[in-house]
Amino acid sequence: MRKPSAHDLIRRQILREWRGADEPLDLNANVHRAGEVIGEIMRLAGLAEGMEEGRLREIWSSVMGDFVAKCSEPVSLKRGCLTIRVTQPAMRFHLEQMRGSLLAKIQKAAANNKIQSLRFSVG
Repeated sequence: MRKPSAHDLIRRQILREWRGADEPLDLNANVHRAGEVIGEIMRLAGLAEGMEEGRLREIWSSVMGDFVAKCSEPVSLKRGCLTIRVTQPAMRFHLEQMRGSLLAKIQKAAANNKIQSLRFSVG
């Protein structure tokens, strides 16, 4: 913001005397839309590292196929660890056996480094 010139100061003084009051404050001067600041808030809260939930479910379904995707679902991605909830202990055992190749397929499908490990839970 530039420093007001002498002409601006004189104009402001004349208008103040003529109106009998100062110019009203601009109520929208410091107003920001949520979309302008939400990214910074998420980054400060440590939430910017995640992925969009719909994209994560889509990747899981494409990598695992229809049957396994119906019996399991991604529930969270925190600090690079993707947690998958499965419906049965047998399905968890099956997925645990494939953990290494499964992680590689998911990382390739996601095309980023956000997923570093997998965790399975029965629920």
